Amino acid sequence: MNLFNALSSKKFLFRNSFFLFSFFALSVYVYSSASGVTGRTRKTSTEGCSCHGMSPTTGVAVTILGPDTLFANQTATYRVTISGGPGIKGGTDIAASNGTLSAVSSSLKKVGTELTHRSATNFSMGALSFEFSYTAPSTPGTQTLYATGNSVNGNGNNSGDQWNWAPNKTLTVVSLTSIEENNTGKPLRFELAQNFPNPFNPATVIRYSLLDNSNISLKVYDVRGTEIATLVEGFKEAGEYRIDFHADELSSGVYLYTFRAENFIETRKMFFSK
Repeated sequence: MNLFNALSSKKFLFRNSFFLFSFFALSVYVYSSASGVTGRTRKTSTEGCSCHGMSPTTGVAVTILGPDTLFANQTATYRVTISGGPGIKGGTDIAASNGTLSAVSSSLKKVGTELTHRSATNFSMGALSFEFSYTAPSTPGTQTLYATGNSVNGNGNNSGDQWNWAPNKTLTVVSLTSIEENNTGKPLRFELAQNFPNPFNPATVIRYSLLDNSNISLKVYDVRGTEIATLVEGFKEAGEYRIDFHADELSSGVYLYTFRAENFIETRKMFFSK
């Protein structure tokens, strides 16, 4: 073999090796994109879902729906909805400035601190939704939810695919203004009294009685059953107790408070009116 043929052979091997490596890398990237990627929200990226095009498309609408105000440590359910674009399949990346994200929809998975789709998910009636839960941090303040969504035609490549950012969703995390508890004597039975006044604004008194020393809990829920606040939890000696409950940050409406002690459980309604 002369020098020319040897050099040509090496160039051929190099080009083929490079082509195979590039094809393998592209295959891995496409596969990882189809099964979800993270780090593509406005929290950490300026490129968004660049595997489906370099720029966001206003023809795709991505929204984050859910409560705007949470108590510290409260968990609430949110939904990312994607519409527009080719509308055959789609996916998402969801992130939070702080707090904890968890998948509700089976089509989501958690990777690190973020949520993404398990595989490209079919649109239904022109839209696609992913449900997730968010647990607020223990410190009051402002937090942000981020999301990026794509809408693809499912042809196996990114030709014609589109994506967009969701408007950032700002959450206000608040603490209960005040919870004060007093033991006022020896009771005759386990009991949860009706709060007074009711309706209230911004404060009300909740009384409960313990016949024996007990591990107890007293929690507030909204009418959908979402926990709003834990007023008391732990061991208490027998006695009659009152709690002065101030909740300036609540929205007007009906709330439930549930008392548990040993084999006793009772729930009552209260109405907050601003």
